[in-house]
Amino acid sequence: MKNAYYLNVRFFIIFNSLITKCHNMNGNLLLRIAVAIILLTHSVFGMFNNGINDFGNLYLNQIGFAPFGVFLAWSIKLSHVIAAVLLLLNKYVKLAGFVTIFVLVMGIILVHFQEGWFVVGGGRNGVEYNFLLIVVLLAIMYPNGFKKNTI
Repeated sequence: MKNAYYLNVRFFIIFNSLITKCHNMNGNLLLRIAVAIILLTHSVFGMFNNGINDFGNLYLNQIGFAPFGVFLAWSIKLSHVIAAVLLLLNKYVKLAGFVTIFVLVMGIILVHFQEGWFVVGGGRNGVEYNFLLIVVLLAIMYPNGFKKNTI
């Protein structure tokens, strides 16, 4: 038990030090890296396991986007890859954020809302994951909060 306490304290000190260094470099660097990793993993794997084509054919085409389902699916995933690269480069962050937020909101409307709030536990495939990504993207886009002349 004592070792676990010291391990937690040590982790906190290291994490705090890392946050301080990142804040000095750019306050939202860790958030940008985390969101980029999430966007890339949700996109790249589907490019190689036929997941994007399946999403287009088996879902988007079936809910009324035929014959454009596969095109839309690839557009969504490529927008995630481009947004991830832009977030990592810290370039065109607001544009990347707005496009990604639009995709996430449409995902909530078309896919996740009917499943409820929880992704796991109290439900399956719910809204909470997209909600969190939207809030984090807004924090990245507006690191000093919303001001009249920044929106």
